Amino acid sequence: MIHRLLSHDLPRSRWLAAALLLILVTLALAPFLFPGARGISVAAKILVFVLLVASYDLLLGYTGIVSFAHTMFFGIGAYGVAIASERMGPGWAAVGLGLAVALVVSLLLALVIGLFSLRVKAIFFAMITLAVATAFQTLASQLSEFTGGEDGLNFKNPAGLSPSFEPFETEVLGLLIDGRTLTYWLIFAVVGVLFLVLLRIVNSPFGRVLQAIRENDFRAEALGFRTVTYRTVSTVLAALFATVAGALLALWLRYTGPDTTLSFEIMLDILLIVVIGGMGTLYGAVIGSVLFVLAQNYLQDLLKLAAGAVEGVPVLAAVLTPDRWLLWLGVLFVLSVYYFPTGVVGRLRARGMGKTAKAEQAQG
Repeated sequence: MIHRLLSHDLPRSRWLAAALLLILVTLALAPFLFPGARGISVAAKILVFVLLVASYDLLLGYTGIVSFAHTMFFGIGAYGVAIASERMGPGWAAVGLGLAVALVVSLLLALVIGLFSLRVKAIFFAMITLAVATAFQTLASQLSEFTGGEDGLNFKNPAGLSPSFEPFETEVLGLLIDGRTLTYWLIFAVVGVLFLVLLRIVNSPFGRVLQAIRENDFRAEALGFRTVTYRTVSTVLAALFATVAGALLALWLRYTGPDTTLSFEIMLDILLIVVIGGMGTLYGAVIGSVLFVLAQNYLQDLLKLAAGAVEGVPVLAAVLTPDRWLLWLGVLFVLSVYYFPTGVVGRLRARGMGKTAKAEQAQG
């Protein structure tokens, strides 16, 4: 049963399997484990980034496509739900219509980008996607009548996902379940299902062809595979998953704006997470998202504690000040790339395979 759910793509490392199981249980029970607003918000952001980064790994890690337009599809999903909910009023019909329109727009844009741009060399394709993403961000900022401009859009969720909705009069295991909690579990369920779908895609014959194209596109073409078609389908699929991730973030925040979904900083975050977790693994999206989002949200607190501990040492106190958290985040990234060149997942899998090989030699 587990083999079927994971599409026969098991972690292949005891440490990796233990880490993934711990993350799964922690995220599932996050409302009980972290009842505060900050803790559950961090958990929700991790879930959204897992889906967003996994969809980008389908492009970069499995197909070898470098695209800077991924946040554009992320923003389309968020704006689709926000605009529909703001115009039609709160309700599942608005959410469904907004998501459906966003998926159609993303599909068409991804199809156009794929068909017209994937025939050029990789660096030119990357520049084209960057130009398209920048133009879309500018458009979203200027069409204030529809998108709210730089201020973005605030909207209300359906009644069942509203913070004021409380299905139970008493607490359940010490937690008062409300619409906010139900929204979190909705995100958890959707991300879980779509992550399994992505696993199935990359381990299917279609996914094998994508990996062949990544390794040597000329050889794949010589074998009879239309590489442009496969790359275009990969681009479309990645765009659709990113669109759903954007819609989930909008539902959680009940707000969307250029800075929350369309900024180039988010694109850089996605690239960092893919590299940290490990390209071409999908599991790297889980590990990388957890490490990055936790560092992004709690590194300042850790630096504050460290600065207080070395308060009497002028140089260390100045270096460990919370204001320099971005510097330390960069240092952690450099160290992770140096010690984990294939990502955390790649390193753990290599160690697991090494131990298995040694065990087989000992038995032989």
